[in-house]
Amino acid sequence: MLRRLGRLFVIKTRIEAFMIIYALALGSTMRGIIYLHDYPGFGGKLLFLATTGAVFLAGAKILDCLRLEKEVAALREGVRGE
Repeated sequence: MLRRLGRLFVIKTRIEAFMIIYALALGSTMRGIIYLHDYPGFGGKLLFLATTGAVFLAGAKILDCLRLEKEVAALREGVRGE
């Protein structure tokens, strides 16, 4: 039962990855708006850029991991087929 529940939290497709990245982007922009309000001026803008930049890095990592997992699965199937 726990294994089935755990599978809900695994990103399997690029569409799921893009939905998660979109949700991260919404949260980071909301946090960035709060930073702009709390820290007016250059410091708030830097914090806003930091929050959105983190989403770009996380999104790239998620997409790279999906590609890597697909390649590993293909290699394992090739080894089993021989």
